[in-house]
Amino acid sequence: MRYLIRIICLPAILLAMDVCWAEVPVNGLTVAEERSGWELAFDGKTTDGWRNYKKDGISDGWVVQDGALTRAEKGAGDIVTTKKYKFFEISLEYNISTGGNSGLMFHVAETDGPPWHTGPEVQIQDNVDGHDPQKAGWLYQMYKPTKPAWAKNFEQLAGITTPDETDATRPAGQWNNLYLRIAPTQCEVAMNGVSYFKFNLGDDQWKKLVEASKFAKLENFGSMGEGHICLQDHGNLVSFRNIKIRELSDEGLPPEPQDDKLNLRGTLAYPNLQWEGFDGVDDSGKIRELRPMELTHANDASGRVFVATQRGVIHVFKNDPSVEKTQIFLDLTEKVHDWKSPGSNEEGLLGLAFHPNYKQNGEFFVYYTSSNIEPRTSIVSRFRVSKDDPNRADPASEEVIMKIGQPFANHNGGSILFGKDGYLYIALGDGGGRNDPFANGQNLGEWMGSLLRIDIDKQDGGKNYAIPADNPFVKREGAQPEIFAYGFRNPWRITCDPQTGTIWVSDVGQDLWEEIDIVKAGGNYGWSSRESTHAFGNIDAAQTDELIEPIWEYDHQIGKSITGGHIYRNSRLPELQGAYLYADYVTGRVWALQYDAEARKVVKNSSIASSGIPVVAFGQDDQGEVYYMIGSVNGKSIYRFERSE
Repeated sequence: MRYLIRIICLPAILLAMDVCWAEVPVNGLTVAEERSGWELAFDGKTTDGWRNYKKDGISDGWVVQDGALTRAEKGAGDIVTTKKYKFFEISLEYNISTGGNSGLMFHVAETDGPPWHTGPEVQIQDNVDGHDPQKAGWLYQMYKPTKPAWAKNFEQLAGITTPDETDATRPAGQWNNLYLRIAPTQCEVAMNGVSYFKFNLGDDQWKKLVEASKFAKLENFGSMGEGHICLQDHGNLVSFRNIKIRELSDEGLPPEPQDDKLNLRGTLAYPNLQWEGFDGVDDSGKIRELRPMELTHANDASGRVFVATQRGVIHVFKNDPSVEKTQIFLDLTEKVHDWKSPGSNEEGLLGLAFHPNYKQNGEFFVYYTSSNIEPRTSIVSRFRVSKDDPNRADPASEEVIMKIGQPFANHNGGSILFGKDGYLYIALGDGGGRNDPFANGQNLGEWMGSLLRIDIDKQDGGKNYAIPADNPFVKREGAQPEIFAYGFRNPWRITCDPQTGTIWVSDVGQDLWEEIDIVKAGGNYGWSSRESTHAFGNIDAAQTDELIEPIWEYDHQIGKSITGGHIYRNSRLPELQGAYLYADYVTGRVWALQYDAEARKVVKNSSIASSGIPVVAFGQDDQGEVYYMIGSVNGKSIYRFERSE
């Protein structure tokens, strides 16, 4: 296997990252954070909002230096927020000295004894030279990092293993991000964007762990229900910055990041449509869901719509709301890996794009996971329409353009499209697994985690395609020349604005953040050195390019898996004109994002009423109308938006 695991973070890399993150203000909030309820608990200039435990003010041992709240002198003492919190999230960065130790406590009450008598402590320390056997991010004497079941499953399928006990902490002297959520149903701790563990205050497991700890005799430990947030003075130099807090409702919910709510609802776009060859049940009698992956057109003014399903069938039909039946354009089920097989949910037929000159040459392209090649391999192929029937493709015309090895069954990406420049763009995930185990996201020597750009009208170097001369990494030693942009985890999906030619990518996050990117030639979008605008892990990513900020992000209390859409370019709904439509697969929420390209900022994020059903993908016809698609057993899978009555 040609992949290498690299898990040591170099100081030079992190210094470069600090420079590249300049657009995200230190001790400031992103636009998306502001809209979703986050607030600063430290302004970088004063100690306002903090005081010493059981004191009215803060000691001279805590000072503000270079935008950081620093425990600099002996006898500084533990400090607490002046405000009490019940359900909340806190995100902060800390910088611990060599051998240093500190802690973050929650629900601290000012009763007899020190803060730890009531407040459970998330450990903060130097994991290399620290004097405590428990590591940073552990809930002291109770919880430590655990590998989620989904990660174990993918590793088992791929035949590799990584350590069960994750350590995502960067060395002493470097900034680390610690996240804590305290909620009524599920609490969580994450270190540098990597989820460590989840727990429930007061449940049977919690009680069992308390009984086995030194806190067993403390009547009020972890049971106050609300209290102060505390930063511990453990006698060592430690600094804090970017301290952000978001209060949650009694149900544990944050505000939705919306500026308004559009009076729209989803309705079936083709209510009478029946899919040729599909009946919702497979040959063994088990329910078989129809899962459309792409809805597009052929650039030929024929008024037809083409829909590719994940199982491997491409359908064609007239773009008419009264249409009653599809026709199978191409059936690739014998060649496409079945997404319903164990661990294969993200595999199958994932991309379809018609040549800009399809009307003249009859060429179209597909991206699919092969069922006939071992180990796992994704295929990009060219097909041609039948010479005798414009509604049938010639299955014998397949010409394999690229074979792409896949180490895991997830993060295939798979969106393909033609840009305004006439080149084919191919979106690839990082190869899969958890925490980007092969560090592909920042490795220009691999295709994984990148947006590729190729010329399919020419052949060069023994390939069935050519490399555009202006691809950004053509002359960089060790880089794959097909790469146009990189630093993606799992692009789902990509689109090209038919009016401006701008390419948009929605990139699925891992544990905490989802993001939307606008593609720039040669752009580095950060994964897996960061997730969206936030630090991630401690992977040594040999970065040489400035990191580009996403234009929008949302966190995993809002939604957990972004589904990218298209720019609305139809006159039917003026309120959507120019908006980027996107959704969250887990929550079923749908939004319309208005972006000012000249000012380079989001103008508005509008919520659209949705049914809560997972949106698998979006589609767009030749009139600029945007559709969204869901999985269904009855074939009722394609929707568009209408005004609510």
